[in-house]
Amino acid sequence: MGRLEESGRQKTRRKNLRRFVLGAIGIAGILAVAAVAPNVLGAMGKLGIIPTGRQKEIINRARDRLIKQGLLERFNGQLRLTQKGSRELRRQELMDFKTVRKKRWDGKWRVLIFDVPEYRKGLREKIRRTLISIGFVRLQDSVWIFPYDCEDLIALLKTDFRAGKNMLYMIVDELESDAELKKSFGLH
Repeated sequence: MGRLEESGRQKTRRKNLRRFVLGAIGIAGILAVAAVAPNVLGAMGKLGIIPTGRQKEIINRARDRLIKQGLLERFNGQLRLTQKGSRELRRQELMDFKTVRKKRWDGKWRVLIFDVPEYRKGLREKIRRTLISIGFVRLQDSVWIFPYDCEDLIALLKTDFRAGKNMLYMIVDELESDAELKKSFGLH
């Protein structure tokens, strides 16, 4: 196996480990450090996220790295997510969001319009990147469209980006000249 392939696999493993540790602590709320070991480590080994035999060492290094990055904190001998850690976990969940595409399209378009002030242009770019990763198609500068129900995801985006007043979600029954959109989404 080439160096690039191995490097790519290690980065993927690290990302998965990070997501796994943050998710486990996020689900539990506060998780005792000792409680991480038996079940979580076994599951991670079976999933191929970490090599067996070095599980505790790898988890401890990942935990220490997440603490150093400010995503986790120790609190009375326990670990808990920091505010930054919660945001990172939500961001990863958004990036991993896979819309369950229904067998049949209901014929309605989901349109998202956002208007973010110039002084928050970094947020505007974050929103655009997230929408692209989900599968939205850009109609105009701040007008995006998607054929399937994604209201829960948009609510999560509004909360995560603190842009509730700046984002408007619409369900549209008809859209003129939508043949190209139907074609790009593979709709009949």
